[in-house]
Amino acid sequence: MITLGSCPKAYHKDLDKACSPRETVARVQESLAKSGQHILAESRRIDTGRLGIPVFMSICGEDARKVMPGRQQMGKGASPDQAEASALMELIERYGFFTLWKDTSRFTSMTWSQAVHAFGQDLIPIEHILASVGDSSSPQQGAAILDLVQWRFCKAFDLTLNREVMVPLDWFRQINEYNGSSAGNTDTESILQALCELVERHVSALADRNHPLLPTIAIQPDDDPVLVDLVDKFHAQGIKLFLKDMTCGMPLPTVAALAYDPTTFPTTSEIVFTAGTATSPAKAAIRALTEVAQLAGDFASKTMYEPSGLSKYTRLEETAWLSQGPRCTLNDLPSLASQDMGHELQHAVRALADQGYSVYSVATTVTTLGIPSHYTFVPGFAFRERTPSASLGMLTGKHILATCSPDEAEGLLNRLEGLCPQAHFLPFFQAQLAASQGDHTRAFHLFALSEGLQPDEEQRALAAFYQGHCLTLQEDWAGAVPHLERAVSLQQDVKEYHNLHGVALFKLGHFDHAASCFQKALALDPGSAMDMANLGLCYEKTGKTDQAITCLEEAVSIDPSIEFAWKHLMELTSRS
Repeated sequence: MITLGSCPKAYHKDLDKACSPRETVARVQESLAKSGQHILAESRRIDTGRLGIPVFMSICGEDARKVMPGRQQMGKGASPDQAEASALMELIERYGFFTLWKDTSRFTSMTWSQAVHAFGQDLIPIEHILASVGDSSSPQQGAAILDLVQWRFCKAFDLTLNREVMVPLDWFRQINEYNGSSAGNTDTESILQALCELVERHVSALADRNHPLLPTIAIQPDDDPVLVDLVDKFHAQGIKLFLKDMTCGMPLPTVAALAYDPTTFPTTSEIVFTAGTATSPAKAAIRALTEVAQLAGDFASKTMYEPSGLSKYTRLEETAWLSQGPRCTLNDLPSLASQDMGHELQHAVRALADQGYSVYSVATTVTTLGIPSHYTFVPGFAFRERTPSASLGMLTGKHILATCSPDEAEGLLNRLEGLCPQAHFLPFFQAQLAASQGDHTRAFHLFALSEGLQPDEEQRALAAFYQGHCLTLQEDWAGAVPHLERAVSLQQDVKEYHNLHGVALFKLGHFDHAASCFQKALALDPGSAMDMANLGLCYEKTGKTDQAITCLEEAVSIDPSIEFAWKHLMELTSRS
C-alpha cells in the first residue's frame, strides 16, 4: 500500500530529504540488523580524497546475493553521511525490486483479454502499453499481440488519477529493467526520487540520440553554497568542468555535467558525462556533480565506469557538440521547488500529465525491513539502453522466447508473423529459436538474413554477433572473427561482443589482439571476472607473468568459482 501526502523537508543541505542522512543511516542499519537476514556485508568509503567529495560502497550480504545480480552499490553525496545513506538506499531499492519478483502472491498471470475481463476499468489502458514503446498500432491490434502470451499482472498506483490499477509489470520490466527503482524515508520521498531519475533518463536518451543545442550553465557566486563549493573542488584540482541545461522541455530541471582532467586523461582517468534531475536547478546540478565524483574515481585511480543514461566518450572530439549553445544561469531553468516534497510530487505529476504522461508506481517495500521502496514507470519515456525500434510485436516476441518452450514458441512466433507480417524482427527471433533447439547452421543463416532487415546499427550488430556466436559453437573460430569484428565496428559499447571476439582470437593464437579485446570489455564492465581472467591468460601466453598473476588474482577475488583462473594462478605462482 502506497501512502502519499504532505512530506516536509527536514533536511535540504545537498539533497532534499524527510530526515537527515545520519538518521537515515542509523535507521537503515537498525532495520537490517533486526531483519534476521544477511543483506548488508559492509558499507565503506572508497574515494581517494583527492576531490574531497565522498563516495561510499555498500557490499551485498549472502541473502542479498541470492536475490540480486549485483554484489555492490555505490552512493554519492556532498557529505560522508549523505554518501553512505545513498549507498545503503541503493542496496535497499535493488533488494526490494528483485525480491518483488520472487513473491508470487503479488502477481496474477493471464493474457491481456483475460485481464480486461477480470479487471475492467481497473486495468491500465492499452494505449499506455502502446505508448511505452511508441507503437502506432490500434488498440485492437495491440490486444491481439499481447494475447499471444500470459503476462504477470500486479497492483500499481496511478499517481495521475490517484487510484489503484492492475498493470502487466513484466512488460515494464522488459523495457525499463530496474530503471525506476527507488527507496526513501517515506513513500513520497522515494517516488519523487524515482520520478526525477526517470525524467533524467528520458531527457538523457533524447539528448544522446539527437545531440540538440544545449545551453551552457554559468555558476554564479551567489548560487547555492553547496553547489559553489562542489564546483570549486573540481576547479581546485584542475578538472575541466562543463554544466549543460538538458531539461529538454520537461517540467523538472536536468543538469548534465561533462568533466575530465587534462593532466591524467587518458592514462589514469576518463571523460565523465552524466546528468542529474531534481525539483530545483541547484539540486539537479549537485546530483550531477556528485555523480561525476562517483563515476570518476577522483580522476586519478585508473577506474573505469559503466555508462547508463548517457554515452561514454573516450575522445574529446566526441564531446564537440557539448561545446556549443548559448550561456544561461540556473535561474533560467524550470523549478518545482517547495518546502514540502508532497507538493513537489503533486506538481510534477500534474505538469507531466499536461504533457500527456501518466505516472505509475508499485510498492516493493520488504516487510521485514519496513523501509519504503518502489518501482515507478512513465509510459512513453525514453531509455537509452532500449532500442528506438521497439514495438509491441518485437517485445512480445522476446517474451515468447524467454518464457515458452521451444515447441510452444515455434507456434506462437508463427502466429506473431500473421499479426506482424514482414516485421524486421521475425527472422531474428526464428534464428534464436533455432539456436535454442541446437540447429546452429539454420540459426546462422537466419541471423544472416535478419542482419540486412534491421532498422539500426544496434540491431545489425546483434545479428552479426549471433552469426559469430553460432560459428564459435561449432568451433569455427576463424569463420567467426569477421562477424564479431563487424558487430564491434557497428556497436563498440557492448561487453559481450569484445569478450567473444577475444575468445575467438585467443583460440586462433592471436594473444595480443585477444588481450586488447578483453581490455575493451573491462573498460565497459570493470567487474567482469571472466574478462579479467581471460586477460590474465593472454598475458601468460605472451610471457607477461607479473601482469598475468595480477589479473588472475583480481579475477578470483571477484568470482572465486572460476576454476581455470585458480589453476593457472597456482601454476604461475609456483614457478615465480
